[in-house]
Amino acid sequence: MLLCRFDADRLGVVEGEMVRDVTRALDALPTYSYPLPRLDPLIANLPTVQARIREILPTAQAVPLADVALLSPVANPGKIVAAPVNYLKHLAEAREDAEIHHRNQVGEIQRVGLFLKATSSLVGPSAGVALKHLDRRNDHEAEVVVVIGREGRDIPAARAADYIAGYCVGLDMTTRGPEERSMRKSIDTYSVLGPWLTTADEVPDPASLGFRLTVNGEPRQDANTRDLVLDISALIEMASSFYTLYPGDLLYTGTPEGVGPVVPGDVIDVRVERLGGMRVNVRSAEGERA
Repeated sequence: MLLCRFDADRLGVVEGEMVRDVTRALDALPTYSYPLPRLDPLIANLPTVQARIREILPTAQAVPLADVALLSPVANPGKIVAAPVNYLKHLAEAREDAEIHHRNQVGEIQRVGLFLKATSSLVGPSAGVALKHLDRRNDHEAEVVVVIGREGRDIPAARAADYIAGYCVGLDMTTRGPEERSMRKSIDTYSVLGPWLTTADEVPDPASLGFRLTVNGEPRQDANTRDLVLDISALIEMASSFYTLYPGDLLYTGTPEGVGPVVPGDVIDVRVERLGGMRVNVRSAEGERA
């Protein structure tokens, strides 16, 4: 099932070039009271909501996909976990390009581990990217994103697939500079997620997903998840050995070689096999207020 959030927090099922509005299925969600749980309610109750969707889908109103504004398919992730330099060729380019490493040591993922991005950086493709620090280089990074579906800690790689709700297309933006990754990658709009959640049953082999990124039609990145240094199962094992994973947590799995700068006015297109594609407009954040 391909589940999207669109317009004013509507829930939809994507079928070809149409979206069926199944917002009524959200009535199946339980009511939470304060203090709120550390999870995304939709992802935590996904099987229940899907059952309700199947009941109402035949009569659900259909609207053209091109006419809706796509939001982040996951509304309330507890945390965004990200994998640095998880493709060998990107590790090489990061070490060779001073504008990327900025005199920071670029270590192998097995040694440096993972990092966290602020959840306030998360947007859907319709929001676009608002660049900050225009005096610096701001780079695009295409990624496959895993959505965690169950709570778990110390999850062995052999059982990692049992904890996956689905997958999304990801765009991890970064401002180059001397600060820690988590700071430079946590700017508002610097974690783009979309275009929808592809549930795990729709992806028979996540270890073989081709993906590419273009800027203004110019090819920049072209890779396959088979080239990950640490595959998805190993990443889940590593992450859960340090902190509990909750339903709705996002795992950005890493970007391949070909990262490069963008400027206001650029259009980024990211497409992943089986997961769809998203077009993201780039603008300046100057003058914008929260």
